[in-house]
Amino acid sequence: ATGMRLLLALCLGLVALAAASQSPLQRRVVKEVLDYFHGRSNVHFIFKEQAVEGAVEREDPSGTFVQLRVSLVQTACNKRAPRRQNCRVLEKGRKPTCLACYKFDSGDVPKVLDKYHNCGPSHHLAVKEIKHRDEAECRAVEEAGRAGDALYLPGMYAFSKGLPA
Repeated sequence: ATGMRLLLALCLGLVALAAASQSPLQRRVVKEVLDYFHGRSNVHFIFKEQAVEGAVEREDPSGTFVQLRVSLVQTACNKRAPRRQNCRVLEKGRKPTCLACYKFDSGDVPKVLDKYHNCGPSHHLAVKEIKHRDEAECRAVEEAGRAGDALYLPGMYAFSKGLPA
């Protein structure tokens, strides 16, 4: 039985480690993703974060770009329920994945300059067309705040400059 207990302690330790290795901005994005997900009208249950993968954090003079995937897991608690503390995870519940891209400015309390979310079944997010769109959206988010004029999409300006006057 001690082996099992040790394994459990190890697993819990790994979960704590994952949370500890996330930067404050990454934690903030995870929280925002959960808020966004629960704000959707077709979501009736509370979901918990199960794993955070592929976290990217890049700084440039205009701020910090954060991209990550959050695997969620459905609990037995209804979204409308007042008590949300000890919601047990449903084994056969939905396990959606959310891709999130955020660009924060470089202030002391970073503000969100731009953001993009896409949540769905993980196999759905792996579809080539969807992946391409997600990547393009995230690139646009990362560009936020860089140029003096945020209305220019990457490539648009170069194209219009190239035309004969």
